[in-house]
Amino acid sequence: MTEERHPSDPPARRAGYDAIVVGGSSGAIDALVRMLPALPTTLHAAMLVVMHLPRDRRSLLADIFRQRCALPLQEAQDKDAIAPGTVYFAPPDYHLLVDAGPCLALSVDAPVHYSRPSIDVLFESAADEYGERLVGILLSGANEDGARGLQAIGAAGGLVVVQDPATAPMPAMPQAALARAAAHHVLTPPGIADLLADLHHKGLL
Repeated sequence: MTEERHPSDPPARRAGYDAIVVGGSSGAIDALVRMLPALPTTLHAAMLVVMHLPRDRRSLLADIFRQRCALPLQEAQDKDAIAPGTVYFAPPDYHLLVDAGPCLALSVDAPVHYSRPSIDVLFESAADEYGERLVGILLSGANEDGARGLQAIGAAGGLVVVQDPATAPMPAMPQAALARAAAHHVLTPPGIADLLADLHHKGLL
């Protein structure tokens, strides 16, 4: 069994987190299968998810997880207001951002780390909008996308969570994040699900 590590102290919270941003690439779907079905129906925070996807194919992620997740779940649409307790997936070939409001924004700016949607783009824009009211979670993947974004979330006072590289089918992404950002939690996928459940139980999500 992989030991779950907690490298740095989480920020002290008096209020809750309003949003959770999740990023991943190769191997991350396995973690989402553990996380999304475990989300409680009374979750207050919105969740925004970026997975690296083929640009020329329709994403089936929303359809697949809608059958597994008790929360409302949809593909992100430009300019939609971000609703509490809703899960949003970035569509293929668009960057997903958080804009003032908060609302969703889609962009066709150049790929970042060869990826559009980019995890960094979502994480950095969400950090700007939510600050300390944000949880950032980075999962398995094969490049460095997300490391800079997690660093921005930590700098803004948010909670930084990284999948334990030892449990990731592709450990490069979480390893890059741990080299750059100070993670509050380094956990297995079931450990991440338990953390979200615990934060919800404490009234923070």
